[in-house]
Amino acid sequence: MAATIQTKLAELGIVLPALPSPGGNYLPARTVGHLVYLAGVISIHDGQIVSGTVGAGRSIEDGYAAARDCALIQLAVLTAHLGSLDAIRNIVTVNGYVNATPGFPDSPKVINGASDLFVELFGEAGRHVRAAIGVSALPRNALVELQMTVEV
Repeated sequence: MAATIQTKLAELGIVLPALPSPGGNYLPARTVGHLVYLAGVISIHDGQIVSGTVGAGRSIEDGYAAARDCALIQLAVLTAHLGSLDAIRNIVTVNGYVNATPGFPDSPKVINGASDLFVELFGEAGRHVRAAIGVSALPRNALVELQMTVEV
């Protein structure tokens, strides 16, 4: 990667959010070998939970923005855990959960909010395998939750 990830973030006008407080007895990140496993984070923007249900008052665009917010929180977690986002070799997996109405068919379009950001920042190293799953509820009525694994 020619430019550092921090430089790319600055060029895009992106400031990483504050780290969320863990909602239970778990670690936000754990390194095992060359992999960093990240706990799920819920959608938070400007310190407020982005809540609701896609398909019932919330749009795909709302979900896309919420997934992007989750991705930014995960990058903040990784910065705290690794010291620098430049330590990341690849985004390996992304598992996205969308608080959606029964039968909602477009969870992948929502989780693209995270996937698109990772590819924009990391290029080919940001391409990942993923799941995009609609669920009936998420913690604190969050709109999106994102869990992922990266290679260092």
